[in-house]
Amino acid sequence: MKLEGKTALVTGTSPNIMGGIAEELARAGANLVCVDIREEYAEKCAAAIIADGHDAIGVACDVTDEEQVVSAIGRANDRYGGVDILVNGAALFNFKGVLNMPLDEWRRQTDIILTGAFLFTKHVAHSMIEQNRKGNIINIISTAGHQGEPGNVGYGTAKGGLLNFTRSVAMELAQYGIRVNSLTPTATGQAEGRERAARWGVEWPRPRLGERAAGLLPDASQGAPLLQLPSPSNYGKAAVFLASDDAEMITGFDLRVDAGAVSRYWIWSPGDA
Repeated sequence: MKLEGKTALVTGTSPNIMGGIAEELARAGANLVCVDIREEYAEKCAAAIIADGHDAIGVACDVTDEEQVVSAIGRANDRYGGVDILVNGAALFNFKGVLNMPLDEWRRQTDIILTGAFLFTKHVAHSMIEQNRKGNIINIISTAGHQGEPGNVGYGTAKGGLLNFTRSVAMELAQYGIRVNSLTPTATGQAEGRERAARWGVEWPRPRLGERAAGLLPDASQGAPLLQLPSPSNYGKAAVFLASDDAEMITGFDLRVDAGAVSRYWIWSPGDA
């Protein structure tokens, strides 16, 4: 129980990646504050964690609304006395490129990913400093934030920006003993997310790979050097490591759990090897 007695606040708790991360943090001993703009996702995530024998609350919140962000953190403080671990994972998928992206959709997508992380980081960090908590913050990136994915300009741009946001904030908060890192998932196997959605009793969200640009591999696992896709629990275990004392000297770092995708030489096809 590496996170025994800690409280983790996780944003964007759909039953896929972020729901898997929330459940793994709880299994490692953390109390969970499950945050999502959809009240159903926040509440069902918390209910699943409670059913598994751990403590959690669900909080509906638009991460771009500062008043709602402050209120969500207040709920965490009231219930658990403070936040030790913040995981910024709220995102919006919008599979459009620069030629067909409306300005309002660009602003909404980048606002959720970047401004949402900024607001939660700002206010949680203030709380950690006031309480002298040596906490840590984890920002969820994507291989789309490392590479040029066609037809996904808002998402890739925002996730790429979140990489340097992580490094900048890590340097700023180091003096307070607050560690800030990022975690990079990739295309994710769907079986675990579907099982979690069924267990929670919620609708399965449209998989990110469901609307991919033409010309990409029909089977994403064939582009991964390990020839299989990670699951949400794989990301969750990595988040537990980053949040634990095992990573006490790690800050400003991006941990890629991508089956080797970013490191792959562009002309090499693992599935054909």
